[in-house]
Amino acid sequence: MQGIFQGIRLHGNVLKYSVLKHVRVMAPVTLPVMFSRFESVAAPKLEEHGFESTTIADVLKDKGKGADGSWLWCSTDDFVYDAVKSMTQHNVGALVVLKPGADKAIAGIITERDYLRKIIVQGRSSKTTKVGDIMTEENKLITVSPATKVLKAMQLMTDNRIRHIPVINESGMVGMVSIGDVVRAVIREHQEELNRLSEYIHGSY
Repeated sequence: MQGIFQGIRLHGNVLKYSVLKHVRVMAPVTLPVMFSRFESVAAPKLEEHGFESTTIADVLKDKGKGADGSWLWCSTDDFVYDAVKSMTQHNVGALVVLKPGADKAIAGIITERDYLRKIIVQGRSSKTTKVGDIMTEENKLITVSPATKVLKAMQLMTDNRIRHIPVINESGMVGMVSIGDVVRAVIREHQEELNRLSEYIHGSY
């Protein structure tokens, strides 16, 4: 995962270097005009849509309905078998775990890794083991907020070797993103930045 993070950062730097190199080799007569336009018109637009500006809120918005609070969950009292079955049916790698009761407070998260390490490897039965016995508890969760930048989220996931991260705001949990969601967002942002720089060079700004 560390290689993915470094590769994306390197890819973005290469894209920016390629465009800026193109700027430097242009005919000198065009440079004053370009920098004049940059100072008066282009700068506010580039700042508004700055490089590496995508947030987790943007990722959740792109994910659609699953990001509006209708994320998948299970209870601490559910059996691991049922939780894994739900993951399989919905093609996801993790479920939010809620405490029993009307308030449905967040208790933690259960992932495919929990199942492999704490059920399969230890020879336990998923049909008799409760989710609460193997989940990652709330006090050990690594989380982000909707305002967190995607590169920061990717760094957290890489450093802690996790593939899913809950998104929490002042009201509680608002969704969950995977490393795949974050990688796609970073790649798209790098491409959009290259497009903006190219449009700037060719006079679109």
